[in-house]
Amino acid sequence: MPLSPEIIDILACPKCKGKLEQVSAPEGFACAACNLFYKVEDGIPNFLIEEAAPWQKDKQATPGHV
Repeated sequence: MPLSPEIIDILACPKCKGKLEQVSAPEGFACAACNLFYKVEDGIPNFLIEEAAPWQKDKQATPGHV
């Protein structure tokens, strides 16, 4: 079940509580303030900080942990 736009609007980064940007490829949410990427797998967002990947807005998420 996809997340509704109302839910997406209130999501915040679990680490810094900043605004998240929805990303389509790879599917997930990015935090520009923390430079972290939270993957969506099988329609379920994973907001565990220790499983987030490094993120640069101009590049895709890179594998590995922060």
